[in-house]
Amino acid sequence: MLLPFSKSMENQTGIKIRIVLAADVGATKTNLALFKIKGNHIDLLHEAQFKSNDYKNMIELTAVFIRDIHPLPDSICYGVAGPVLNGHAKLSNLDWEIDSGELSDHFKIKNVYLINDLEATAYGLAMLNETDVAIIHKDDDAGYGNAAVIAPGTGLGEAGLFWDGNYYHPFATEGGHSDFAPRNEFDFELFTFLQKKFDHVSWERLVCGPGIVNIYQFLREEKKREEPGWLKEEIMKEDAAAVISRHVLQSEICKETMQLFIRFLAYESANLVLKLKATGGLCVGGGLAPQIISLFDTPAFYNSFCQSGRLNYLLDKVPVKIIFNAKTALLGAAFYGAEN
Repeated sequence: MLLPFSKSMENQTGIKIRIVLAADVGATKTNLALFKIKGNHIDLLHEAQFKSNDYKNMIELTAVFIRDIHPLPDSICYGVAGPVLNGHAKLSNLDWEIDSGELSDHFKIKNVYLINDLEATAYGLAMLNETDVAIIHKDDDAGYGNAAVIAPGTGLGEAGLFWDGNYYHPFATEGGHSDFAPRNEFDFELFTFLQKKFDHVSWERLVCGPGIVNIYQFLREEKKREEPGWLKEEIMKEDAAAVISRHVLQSEICKETMQLFIRFLAYESANLVLKLKATGGLCVGGGLAPQIISLFDTPAFYNSFCQSGRLNYLLDKVPVKIIFNAKTALLGAAFYGAEN
């Protein structure tokens, strides 16, 4: 366990076996898994990945997953990429709405929970150990304190973990939708370019997969950076963000794009840490970070992370880790579903 949680399966005995259906519901893909949980032991029984856009809604997708599963789960917990209000969620980057009551009625399962996907990731830290993360910065004097999770993927997710003196308590935020803050003339040019395109320019317009593409387009269209023919062809055929991040060493425009992406990720990570006073640490999750881990090994991320003026000394004491376990949000949803 990376962090101590009050609802810790390690601290409980004599608990009956529970079957939990967990999901990490994203705009691009949805991962579902069935877990058997008893005390501090968790077994993965079945899992599958689906393209979210291939289904009309989460009820239809869930029905496909559980049609051959017997018995039905004791509880359902879905981590959803969007705000959850009173058991109802609207995804930020997909035209889906999910309601816990509708799921409960349809599948005849009483205990159905919806939580934000980054809140699920934060709960998932209870199920991880040190082999599931890479340490970007370590401070030997760092103790417990509030912690933060930031996760660039299809969008930008952010969550906090409140430290009560003994245990951590995750909570969701929608900080990725707060205003992007330019720091220099170049950043203002980028802001103006994106404002014409989107009107409101949030951090999510830069610090996520589509954000990589936005930065690339700015460099190509406004700053007139050269785009090699072979690169243009690859981008047209494949996922643009994946192509750009893959060719950092082969293309100057890709290299500059990813350098800017890392700088902006570092800035917003520092913003999140300062707002939460997350001296207990920052975890970078999501699908992108593990794929570009080599960019975190350079001083670029950490030097930019510690560029917040008078509180740089505080940021320098914050441990920073990259989450490698792709099932963290699934595990967190299962943890929540079993303990509520």
